[in-house]
Amino acid sequence: MSSASEIQALLRFLSQDAKVPIAKAMGTIKNLQKANLTTPTAIAASNPVTLAPFFEDGKTAKQVLNAAKRLSKKRVAGDDTLSPPAKKARPSQFELPQPGGPTEESLDLPMPILDEERIADTVLVTNRAPLVLAFGVVALKYTMPEQPLSSRLSLAQAAVSMNSRSKAVSLGIEQGKSADEEGWGQGQAVVKVMGRSVRTMKRSGWADLPNEVKHEPEEMKHDPDGVKQETSTQDTDATIKPTPADEKPALWALDVEALKKAQGGENDGTGVGLADTGLPIYTPQSARAYLMRAFSKKAAPSRTEVASKKATKLKSSDGEEVVALLLGALELLFQSWSPHVSAEQLDAKAWQWYVQVRPSVADGVHGWGAKGDLKLSDILRLRRT
Repeated sequence: MSSASEIQALLRFLSQDAKVPIAKAMGTIKNLQKANLTTPTAIAASNPVTLAPFFEDGKTAKQVLNAAKRLSKKRVAGDDTLSPPAKKARPSQFELPQPGGPTEESLDLPMPILDEERIADTVLVTNRAPLVLAFGVVALKYTMPEQPLSSRLSLAQAAVSMNSRSKAVSLGIEQGKSADEEGWGQGQAVVKVMGRSVRTMKRSGWADLPNEVKHEPEEMKHDPDGVKQETSTQDTDATIKPTPADEKPALWALDVEALKKAQGGENDGTGVGLADTGLPIYTPQSARAYLMRAFSKKAAPSRTEVASKKATKLKSSDGEEVVALLLGALELLFQSWSPHVSAEQLDAKAWQWYVQVRPSVADGVHGWGAKGDLKLSDILRLRRT
């Protein structure tokens, strides 16, 4: 099986050198791999008739063949890589954690506080999106335990973004189909995160992605807010089939909206890392930063404040403690259920639990991004007894 770097290099060749739209290029990667047509040299040695079945028309096949021949002529004998020209290194948000590397440790979240009395007495103030993120990160610890924290942050952030976009469409804030609905990311493996079908890519340096394909059961129905949760995936979607934990791949969540914008001309692609990493992802660094700054502790009102009906003050200086209390509540919740339900059921429950405890906000556009109270005692009440 080709390595992740080889797949990304092939995608670069198709989308940049051969000028194949990136959504179509991604859809043909697996078939090219099966035919051992994974380098310009191999493609250049073929012919239009051989390539035609991999593309929608003969013109595209000839276009790919000509690009491969041009590139092969420039290549130094014996060098069959698709590495881009050397360029000056620059800081990038795509300098990502590697297995066992020090940057993985830098993503550590506060140790969960499991003191039930402290948790039950805590009320947080937040908006809804970061609560989805917190639920997702903890849920993935139990539904996909092979995933390192960096991957869980990336996957959970994708679910947050997909949910936020669905809500924005339902409110009329955004219009049109999502990038995933338009086929961006087609062919990339799919996993479920709180009912959302998240497109993924295998992380370089981790275990290979299984080839098996399975169909996911219908799990999620409708959000009480009117946001429809995804129920199934297309037959062509490759999903992760359960295998021993040490054989499962570590994943990044693919940012298909960024992919669409990059290819659509809204930017040149360099801002989402197409030239360096092949595909744009949801980075764990940004997800962690969002989680750590999104919650404040609501202090108990003093007698003076009660008498004068002043607004309750927020304590924002104890961010780590606040997140530790939230994570503790979620850990106790998932610990109580995980031995009794399947991973698929636990994923579905995670969304249902979020809906039951999320902050109350105004209906419609007025509630978009608004903050409200989150009683951690409500999370504890959801535990299995």
